[in-house]
Amino acid sequence: MSTSPSSTLHFGPTTGSGAHLLLIRHRGDLHNHVPGPISQDLRAIADEGSGDEAGDRFTAAPIDAPRHGEGQWSEQDQQQVDATRRSSAASGRALVLHGGGSAGNAWEIGVIAGLFDAGTDVTVADLIIGTSAGSTAAAQITSGRQPTELLADILAAAPQPRKGPVGADRGGASNVPVANHMEITSRIIDAASDPADMRRRMGAAALEMDTAPGGSAQTQWRATVAARLPSHDWPQRAMRVVAVDADTGEPVVFDRHSGVDLVDAVASSCANGFGVPPYRIGGNRYIDGGYRRNENADLAAGYERVLVLSPFGGRSRHPVEWGMQLGVQVDELRAGGSRVETIFPDSNSRDAFGANMMDPSKRPPSARAGYEQGRALGEQLTEFWS
Repeated sequence: MSTSPSSTLHFGPTTGSGAHLLLIRHRGDLHNHVPGPISQDLRAIADEGSGDEAGDRFTAAPIDAPRHGEGQWSEQDQQQVDATRRSSAASGRALVLHGGGSAGNAWEIGVIAGLFDAGTDVTVADLIIGTSAGSTAAAQITSGRQPTELLADILAAAPQPRKGPVGADRGGASNVPVANHMEITSRIIDAASDPADMRRRMGAAALEMDTAPGGSAQTQWRATVAARLPSHDWPQRAMRVVAVDADTGEPVVFDRHSGVDLVDAVASSCANGFGVPPYRIGGNRYIDGGYRRNENADLAAGYERVLVLSPFGGRSRHPVEWGMQLGVQVDELRAGGSRVETIFPDSNSRDAFGANMMDPSKRPPSARAGYEQGRALGEQLTEFWS
C-alpha cells in the first residue's frame, strides 16, 4: 500500500458490525481529506477484503494526530471513531468498569465471578472500558485467567497493613491523606465553570503537588500496578483505558494500538493526582480517567448491549448541569439504540466497603459480597447478555 510521508495508517478496533476500523492519522495541512493514493488503496481494501478470513472488511476513518504526541487517542479522535461506529448497524456487547478504589476493584471482580458461576460470562464482551480501578479490573479479567481464579486470589491474600495513605486502587506512594484529597478536589469542582475547566484545574493542582524526588514515586507506583496484573500484554479483544492529560486537561483513550504498555496505561488511569502523583508516559503526565466523565460509559456508543458496573452507584460530585452522572450517559446510549443495564452495590456490598473504599483490608469482604450479588443477578442478565 502506498502512503504519503505526512500520513500514518493505524489499524483500530473492529466496528460494531465486526468489520475492521482503519484509522488514517494525518498531519500538517491534511485536515479535511484523505490523500489520493491512500484513498485509492482504501477503496481497494473495502472492495476486495483483506486478512486471513474471507470477507473481512475495513472501515476508514481519518483522525488528526494527537496534539500531545503519538501513543494515545485524543478526545477528538475518539469522537470521530465513535461516529464511525454509529454509522454501522449497532451490534456487539460492551462492559464498562468504573473506579472505586481497592474495595470497588474487588467488588467488580466478585460480581463478574458470580455472574460467571451463574452462567453469564461478561468477560467475552466485544469491548471493555476501564477507568481508574476499573482499568485494573479490565486488565485482570482479560488476562486469560478465569474470574473465579481472580476472586480466589483476593480471598486468599493475607491482609496487608496500610503503609501510609492509600492511593487510587490498593496502595502506592502518596503525599496527601485521602480526606485532604477529597477536600481539595471538592474545592476544585466548586470553583470550575465546566468539565473542561475542572480537568485543567485538577491537572494543574496535581502537578503542583507532585513533589516526589526524581522518578521514585512513579517507579514505585508502576511496580505496584504491574504486580497486580496477571498479564502485562494488551488483550486481543478491544479494551479502552481512559486517562486525562494533566498538562492540558484533555481526556485520552489508550488501547492496544496506542504504542503504550498496558501497565503504563492502567497506572495513568489510576493516578488520581493527589494520593498518587501524575503518571508520566513519554513527555506527558496523566491523571485519573474518572475526571473525564465518571464511568465513561458513553465511550460504548454504537454497541447493542452495554453493561455498566459502578461501585459508587452512579453517583457524582459534579453539578447536575455538567451531565457527568451515569444517568445522563445511559440516556445517551439508549437514545443511540443501545440496551443498557447497570449493576450497583447492594446493601451487603455497601456494608462490606466500610467508610473507606481505599482500604485494602476491605478487599476480601467486598469481593465476597460482590460474588453473592453477581450470583443472584446471573439469571436476570442471561437474556440481556446472551
